[in-house]
Amino acid sequence: MKPFALVLAAAAAWHAPQLAAQSVCSSDGTAAPTALFERFLSADCEACWSDAATAAPPAGSSALVLDWIVPTSAGEDAALSAAATRDALARLESLGRSAPAATDVHIAAVQAAAAPARIRVAQGMAFNDYLGTGITWRAAAGGARRPAGAVDFVLLLVEAVPAGTDGTPVARNLVRNMLQGTWNKREQLSKKEQSTWMEQRPMRIPDGARPERLRVVGWVQDAQGRVLGAAQSACR
Repeated sequence: MKPFALVLAAAAAWHAPQLAAQSVCSSDGTAAPTALFERFLSADCEACWSDAATAAPPAGSSALVLDWIVPTSAGEDAALSAAATRDALARLESLGRSAPAATDVHIAAVQAAAAPARIRVAQGMAFNDYLGTGITWRAAAGGARRPAGAVDFVLLLVEAVPAGTDGTPVARNLVRNMLQGTWNKREQLSKKEQSTWMEQRPMRIPDGARPERLRVVGWVQDAQGRVLGAAQSACR
């Protein structure tokens, strides 16, 4: 059964954000990312995590950085197994890439001009082992249109690890959980309803993750895998 309190917390973030300001983090007021910068690290490669020369976007870039720890055949004996997730393998498969022996970097531009719309993500307070999360995609002012067909959304639970902590010399957005789905065209609904798509779900907090560091990242992509918009929550 889904923790109903978490669904309500996510709903509060959408319908009355001013009332939940003390308990909800969202992407409101943040700059829209212009690219996804994804780093995939083999769970066997402890040196990859502590590498001061870790690849990063240029200074001042508005790229959204993500760190995936890819599980290996070593299982729990791998150096980074505590943070490894099979979601990393699923993401690599969707990109048509193999699991790296050390590190791999994938960069995808956000094609906002292809479907100008507003992506919003939000999270509620941690409750037991879950966090209420949500993503919405709303047509921009002026009647901007979305693709005629279905689009996919990706919602990630990430742990913001500051540089100089936990053995990493660089700041990281460590992917802890992933939710994927498809939004289909809904012509049977009113024009207003068709202008917005929304998903609200409780996401499990993995063992070892620090709740105060958790954020949500989301994006929408078309059938060709082009990223049409992205956002990351911030807590104020």
